[in-house]
Amino acid sequence: MLDRQSGSGTSLAAAALLVVDVQQALFERSTSVYQADTLLETIQELGQRAREAGVHIIYIRHSNKMLQPGTAGWAIHPRLVPQADDLLIDKTHGNAFQDTTLDAELKQRSVGTLYVVGLVTQGCVQATCRGGQKRGYQVTLVSDGHSTYSRDAAKLIRQWNGTLSSEIEAVRAAQDIDFAR
Repeated sequence: MLDRQSGSGTSLAAAALLVVDVQQALFERSTSVYQADTLLETIQELGQRAREAGVHIIYIRHSNKMLQPGTAGWAIHPRLVPQADDLLIDKTHGNAFQDTTLDAELKQRSVGTLYVVGLVTQGCVQATCRGGQKRGYQVTLVSDGHSTYSRDAAKLIRQWNGTLSSEIEAVRAAQDIDFAR
């Protein structure tokens, strides 16, 4: 575990908002991202609040046959605009910690708390939550900040919110995220 302040339970370590695989091509599939507009609005709003609170924002981009580096589809969705001080991490596995510099970058920034949003719920989102928890981070999944393009999306989101609620630090709605704590 990273250093924690004794007594109040407040962390001395910084926090980061991980935006997992919110890439253009995932919004162009034949089965649409479930509640895509609401998801993008939620992530935009969380990003704004994170910036105001001095929370690091880290965008994760997946690479595979469909998501080829350098293509328009591989890019972060145009409604989300990474800033100069945001970090971009590229990955080829579901877990954003596997074979990437994410863990080292978080440690360099003294991050101990992660807030996770993005795509897809049953894939990279859950794998990254579990990967962060395994490495000793306090991981909060934003319950309304992740989605999938599955026809059973609503059911999958509910199931994974329930499953992960017993495995990670917390599962909370965006409105309940207080970056200032």
